[in-house]
Amino acid sequence: MGKLDSSVALVSGSGRGIGKEIARKLAAEGARVVVNDLDPEPAGETVAAIEAAGGTAVACVGSVTEDGFGERFVATAVDNFGGVDIIVNNAGYTWDNVVQKMTDEQWDAILDVHLKAPFRILRAAQPVISAAVKAERAAGKPVPCRKVVNISSIAGLGGNAGQANYAAAKAGVTGLTKTLAKEWGRYNVTVNTVAFGLIHTRLTDTPAGGDGKIDIQGRQISVGVNPDLLGQMERMIPLGRGGTPEEAAGAVYLLCTPESDYVSAQTLVCGGGFMV
Repeated sequence: MGKLDSSVALVSGSGRGIGKEIARKLAAEGARVVVNDLDPEPAGETVAAIEAAGGTAVACVGSVTEDGFGERFVATAVDNFGGVDIIVNNAGYTWDNVVQKMTDEQWDAILDVHLKAPFRILRAAQPVISAAVKAERAAGKPVPCRKVVNISSIAGLGGNAGQANYAAAKAGVTGLTKTLAKEWGRYNVTVNTVAFGLIHTRLTDTPAGGDGKIDIQGRQISVGVNPDLLGQMERMIPLGRGGTPEEAAGAVYLLCTPESDYVSAQTLVCGGGFMV
């Protein structure tokens, strides 16, 4: 028996990295998971890993920024598993530049993926959650505590040079979280944020200036952090190191468990003790 048995979870950006580990962790605790990635191969790999471990998952491939994606994502959960209980808005990437060199395209792309996409997914989920709660109350059944976890960053709490777009988007996630916590409390839904510090993924561990690029809908986005800078960042963390995707997933899991049923509108910093 897992703590999330019978739950249905949506996890955006779960084909790789942190999102993949979140999906695997929730599935290991009994949740049926809708996996999402831009590309079918990594989404399929996550689904296969979950199934190989005895869990249940399906894929919903596509960009979270596409028109209509939120409705399609939610419909995948409803059509395959009958509802929605957990939503983790994790998909995202960075596209950095100092403000005087940042283009409108850079600004819009990062705001779209980190803030507009979660808003659209949550908007699409509201009728499904509302209808489920009304049906549960009409039948005299207990209303389960459903969960939303929006992924943010310490950049959204304290800013970060070269990341005006990312920091602004992640700060917006905090406002979205606190507002939805007030709006959805009547449905017995908790809405919280996990703000990550330095977590080792392909977005950080490819040396800056190397061949590290990711393809985002035809855009070649450079990723990676200079190894010297990465070392400096790690020395500022009280635990002395960056986190792993598994540890990041653990922080999200905490806010999906029954033990957190009375925790809402909060931001949990998963950063090894680093304070902005």
